[in-house]
Amino acid sequence: MTSINTREEQGEGIMLTREENDLLTQTGPGTPMGDLFRRHWIPALLAEEIPGADCPPVRVKLLSENLVAFRDTDGNPGLLDAYCPHRGAPLFFGRNEESGLRCVYHGWKFDVNGECVDLPNSPEGETYKDKVNIKAYPAFDAGGIIWAYLGPKDKLPPKPTFEWFDMGDDRRYLRKYLLRCNYFQAIEGDYDPSHGFFLHSTLDGNNSNPGNRVRGGNRLNSFLNRKHVEIEDTEYGQRHTAVAAFGEGTNVVTVSQFFMPSFTGSGISGPGVYSSNMRIPIDDESNYHYRLRWSYEPFSAEQVQEDKYGGYTYPNQIPGTFLAVENKDNDYLIDRVAQKNYSYTGIKAFPVQDLALVEDQWGPRADRSLESLVTSDQNIIAVRKRLIDAAVALMEGQEPSGPSNPDAYRVHTARMTVPDTMPIPDAVEQVKKQTAGVVKTGVTSN
Repeated sequence: MTSINTREEQGEGIMLTREENDLLTQTGPGTPMGDLFRRHWIPALLAEEIPGADCPPVRVKLLSENLVAFRDTDGNPGLLDAYCPHRGAPLFFGRNEESGLRCVYHGWKFDVNGECVDLPNSPEGETYKDKVNIKAYPAFDAGGIIWAYLGPKDKLPPKPTFEWFDMGDDRRYLRKYLLRCNYFQAIEGDYDPSHGFFLHSTLDGNNSNPGNRVRGGNRLNSFLNRKHVEIEDTEYGQRHTAVAAFGEGTNVVTVSQFFMPSFTGSGISGPGVYSSNMRIPIDDESNYHYRLRWSYEPFSAEQVQEDKYGGYTYPNQIPGTFLAVENKDNDYLIDRVAQKNYSYTGIKAFPVQDLALVEDQWGPRADRSLESLVTSDQNIIAVRKRLIDAAVALMEGQEPSGPSNPDAYRVHTARMTVPDTMPIPDAVEQVKKQTAGVVKTGVTSN
């Protein structure tokens, strides 16, 4: 069990120095955290962004690297350096044809493995092409996402096998959002157990809270009702357990997950529906949020309607972009009348309520040395430490073990209400067993 005391009780040890903050938040080539990310398979783009064989290439920026993605004639995804190694021309304008991407400047052509397969503009091209290649990263298609590995070739891990890879479109819903802040700034809210009672609330005791129709009732609870907290390091990341008083004579037990390097199992969802939030650095001041909901059973018509058209769990987006309609440029369309009379924030969509408070925390990449942390921040502190420790260990030559054991990631969040007479250790053990991943008979794959 992890227990974090207040600043007064424990002193400055729980606060990050600026150097530690840089280590946590910088993910470009050659940085410690960037190296840790590059030991994992991570989302590069949605599969639908390159919808078919020989489709137009698209620009991708990932971990501060400029890349271009395409599918070859056989439908295999490729992820190449954005610039031709001849004289640096942008391959985004290239011709995707006959199992390769051809630079339109001089006709050099590259396959998904980065091999130059044609060099037609010079007499030595037929032999010289064998000496030319372009930076190319392994990529594969699963769960509606193109996954990429940006690390050393000799450290290539097995492909991940998340539970939701096994689910068909009737059991999985995914959208991608552009967030204009550091990846970890976006993650922290998922491990902030006290904010929801304020930020996501309505002023009538949550009786009219739109989240009730998603959660199956009023589930917001004060952090002050917590009785027990456990935070355990695991091979895949961390397991967070909490027990809190809820209602008359009952406790609610919640077990959630943190998956290295930047995936969480938290988020608003209905009964039998699981969440996954994947924040992937574009650079150090922006990230893409892959917002996923999945279930062992087909979604109900109400769940589909809410996710696709409700505008609360999945904010509406500006057509042709990954930016929410309610965004930083328009102050998230805050309604001050609604804030005064109805909701705590006056902001409509659940995740946008978070965005308004995280996209600018002393800027898009917060200086955490300025913070004043308290007991309710203990989960955030633990996740920070887990990532920093793993990055430092890698610097010292210790490879992360999680990527080599993808089956360890087949766990999910679980929640159960129990009588408050049940011993807490028994209740916790019972809920932990429910987090183990099982693919039910009849679940289809894409």
